[in-house]
Amino acid sequence: METGSIKKKNYAVPEPALRRMPCYLAYLKLEHRKGSQYVSSTLIARDNGVDPTQVTKDLSYTGISGKTRVGYEVEPLIDALEDFLGFREMDEAYLFGAGSLGTALLHDHGLVQYGLKISTAFDVDPNVIGKKIGEVQIHHIDEFIQRKGHGVRIGILTVPAQNAQEAAQMMIENGIQAIWNFTPVRIVVPEHIVVQNTSLYAHLAVMFNRLNSAPE
Repeated sequence: METGSIKKKNYAVPEPALRRMPCYLAYLKLEHRKGSQYVSSTLIARDNGVDPTQVTKDLSYTGISGKTRVGYEVEPLIDALEDFLGFREMDEAYLFGAGSLGTALLHDHGLVQYGLKISTAFDVDPNVIGKKIGEVQIHHIDEFIQRKGHGVRIGILTVPAQNAQEAAQMMIENGIQAIWNFTPVRIVVPEHIVVQNTSLYAHLAVMFNRLNSAPE
């Protein structure tokens, strides 16, 4: 992988399409392992719970089109999706908050396969500062503030909810331009800052609601 930067080229693509594409990619990789050379939009749609016309439209953003009565060639489509989504470039990220969730992310080696490498973690807890999780060293947050011109633009936010807004502001003031927010708080940021909210608790609430609403 080459070292890259935050990708701008996909902003014109509807967000729902961008959310579906990694699912298509995972499906295609499974098909590739099975030895499949071609796969149709109908099969992709069936196994991903979407309409075939939606699959065709989503994949058209990559510049690849399928062949009539044959479908898509699996390997080139995998390459096209990885390139389009930016997974072939490697972006460096800092993690803020090395508690239980932050530690779990540091143990997730799969992120590298999708173009994101957590190079350093920051915290304020003296019990974790100085420790190393995998290849990632945990430093005091003051060290981040002192790192002028660090060049890292992506920050992963896993601090306690009550500290989320303050931590986000500190990140932005010191060069972070995109925040992957795992806290349940909807942080307020300037318009030019990219924020992706991923709340485990929100998904848990939806699951509980659907489970309890299901007919017996």
